[in-house]
Amino acid sequence: MDTYHTLAAPSKAVFTEKRSRFLSFAIPVTTREEAREEIKRLSKEYFDARHVCWAFMLGADRLDFLSSDNGEPSGTAGKPILGQINSFNLTDILIIVVRYFGGIKLGTPGLIAAYREAARLAIEEGEIIECHKKETFSFTFPYLAMNDVMKVVKSSDVEILSQSFDNSCSMTLSMRADIYPEISGRILSLDGVSPQE
Repeated sequence: MDTYHTLAAPSKAVFTEKRSRFLSFAIPVTTREEAREEIKRLSKEYFDARHVCWAFMLGADRLDFLSSDNGEPSGTAGKPILGQINSFNLTDILIIVVRYFGGIKLGTPGLIAAYREAARLAIEEGEIIECHKKETFSFTFPYLAMNDVMKVVKSSDVEILSQSFDNSCSMTLSMRADIYPEISGRILSLDGVSPQE
């Protein structure tokens, strides 16, 4: 798959069940470090909450994920939150649900339902966007090939990440994975161009 879905911006929601308050936050992230920073930040901000549970999913292929029940009975918080990320087929997202205990126990089914609902509401408050998987392509070329290289770059939907022009020039491009074979092939077919490791 060359496309994937995530949220355009952070969103949040509040859900109450039997006097327990659930504050849920859906936050776009692209690395485990970013996710950990957000978890740390919200844990500090809501230090007086009973539980700060979370789940994240990363990468266009949706293979990097993790969840935490943070002291709730095993499988009653992190898994239902992750379940909602999967239901909406999202990635590059972290969902944190902060729980303030209201004095009435919810029981295992009640907890699962509450965390699931809190996560769903946070996602629905946000705007789901479609993104394209990106590839980068670095190459070197002689100064004389500059015009030909720029013709290909300008006629394509690519972003120049870095470039240096000297006797020997180099460039790094970012582009959608689905057009990568065509664009890199056109550039490599030009005189004197070679891929850079």
